[in-house]
Amino acid sequence: MRDASPVKCKTSTPLRGDCLKLIIGLGNPGVKYQATRHNSGFLAIDEIAASHNISVSLKGFDASFGKGRIGRIPILLVKPMTFMNISGSAVKKIVDYLNIDPAHIIVIHDDIDLPFGTIRLKAGGGHAGHKGIISIIDSLVNPDFIRARIGIGKPLDRLMVERYVLEQFAEDEMKLLPEIMKTVSEAVTMIVTSGIQAAMNQYNEKSPNQSDNEKNAALH
Repeated sequence: MRDASPVKCKTSTPLRGDCLKLIIGLGNPGVKYQATRHNSGFLAIDEIAASHNISVSLKGFDASFGKGRIGRIPILLVKPMTFMNISGSAVKKIVDYLNIDPAHIIVIHDDIDLPFGTIRLKAGGGHAGHKGIISIIDSLVNPDFIRARIGIGKPLDRLMVERYVLEQFAEDEMKLLPEIMKTVSEAVTMIVTSGIQAAMNQYNEKSPNQSDNEKNAALH
């Protein structure tokens, strides 16, 4: 996969084409799911929108979305409204309309294989069983998009995964969420402005309670 290096766009560049960065947060629509672990991607989009004064209120393509810029780079913030397991159908509609290269797509999603609050960035790769990512890969027939993974931890019983991800964050986790989402927003901003490699170097760091072996595993 080629590096999604930042494209130097003129201020007057239309909000489509090679310059555009498509930033997609995964989650489930509706009040019922707002504060659930599986909606980490939606929460991150809200933080990015607030940080860059973008309203994610437009409707279309089976999604809510908002147009704006990070620095001089045009971006589109997207929340698919198709439910997690079929996120790819909404993503494909937008990608086809904009004719955008997967290398300029950033997908933000929860990850049970990372400790709570850990952030990992990567370009391309597999789906690790995440149904939203599976749906996007299947719909685009291409895995070469950037992922921003937000650790939510995992249940002690692996059979309880589906229930766990649809539960609301615990009270102590809720207190930490604002800072976590702020970091995700900063990481995505760096991807847009400086490229994925620079952002990985900056944000794929070992968390305080993570061993070197765990760090190395997360980077591969």
